[in-house]
Amino acid sequence: MASSDASTALSTRRDQAVRAAVEQGLVGPAAPVAGLLDVTGIRASAAALRAAFDAVTAPGTAVLHAFAVKATPLVPVLRLLHEAGIGAEVASPGELALARAAGVPPTRTVLDSPAKTGAELREALALGIAVNADNPQELARVDALVASAPTSSPIGVRINPQIGAGSIGALSTATATSKFGVALRDEGARAWVVQAYLDRPWLTRLHTHSGSQGVPLELMAQGVRAAYELAEEINAAAGRQQIDTLDIGGGLPVNFTSDEETPDYATYANLLAGAVPGLFDGRYGLVTEFGRSLLAKHGTTLALVEYAKESGGRPIAVTHAGVQVATRTVYAPASWPLRIAAYDAKGRPKTGPDVAQDVAGPACFSGDLLAENHALPLLAAGDYAAALDTGAYYFAQHYSYNSLVRPGVYGFTAGADGDGARFATVRAPQTVEEIVAESGGKQRGALLDL
Repeated sequence: MASSDASTALSTRRDQAVRAAVEQGLVGPAAPVAGLLDVTGIRASAAALRAAFDAVTAPGTAVLHAFAVKATPLVPVLRLLHEAGIGAEVASPGELALARAAGVPPTRTVLDSPAKTGAELREALALGIAVNADNPQELARVDALVASAPTSSPIGVRINPQIGAGSIGALSTATATSKFGVALRDEGARAWVVQAYLDRPWLTRLHTHSGSQGVPLELMAQGVRAAYELAEEINAAAGRQQIDTLDIGGGLPVNFTSDEETPDYATYANLLAGAVPGLFDGRYGLVTEFGRSLLAKHGTTLALVEYAKESGGRPIAVTHAGVQVATRTVYAPASWPLRIAAYDAKGRPKTGPDVAQDVAGPACFSGDLLAENHALPLLAAGDYAAALDTGAYYFAQHYSYNSLVRPGVYGFTAGADGDGARFATVRAPQTVEEIVAESGGKQRGALLDL
């Protein structure tokens, strides 16, 4: 499907889902904010990722695409991706538990994190999960565990190629001082890595992750090339193919300005094939760890407009979606701007002239804005504001400001006749009783006798 056709289909499905969600009461006065996930779109993105890399890799190459669970840590999503041929990249005991609950097998799971505990490493190695050691101290822990019990886990070391930052410093993982991996350009580091492999015949993977939102594809490719060249050096020094798999991370940036899915996986795979041709000639297995790019476009956060007011001549739509579901946008709006779509009280796309207005959230501080001075049809009380492209790192990672409840999340497929949608509950809305319980409700007198 051409890019423009895919964009039209995406927006059509979204409009159908919003209207159906309002009609079916998934969102409204009793549930003023909800997350919607486009199941058709998620499946399409998974298929596009697999096809893009299949097109550039030698036949028979072992390729594992492992979804970065942190992007959307919801068990039904992980299950859907598993059924679509996507594994799991986990970075905590909680994420591993989610992947296991979803049925992702250990052989299709990768453990990364800069702060793995001994218990985490022991569990992963016992299960046969792939492990990427972050630093020399962690590798020493792995040494001891490997010596004490046999493991089927593929094990590697994460390197930081120190190639520089993208436009969002906080998300640039391959800077000179990044906390991730072994800093390859630091004095003596490269020699240490080579010797670490020569001393450990069971080290068979090499890992890097150079990209994320704001990092240009060309810079990402430089990081992958650095890992490939190091693998070639290690294998030459070993006199055999000791490193058999390269984990090249993920980090494909997402276009947050339109429904166009650019850049796409084919563009990145073809760029890598030109920059690092040996990566795809069949000598190395491949692991990828994409997250945001698989889910972002397929999520919508839909919020009821509770009030419409004006301050200083600026219209303000006060909604129920703010910092609790869009934390990055509220605290760093220049880096994480969101598109907002306007729908009327029946869930239909709102028409009329664009009016510059603020779309505000419910939290008790002035900066709680989904969008500031944003041009769209004027929102009124009872309408709905939809924050687009929020399928990753938004409604799945709740920020409990003002003890606001976590919204329900619903997957949908649009009707084949162009109208309506079917929904499945991914995560039920949180209740205020659950907030009380997790906030020590049963221990209310715990401090009185101290």
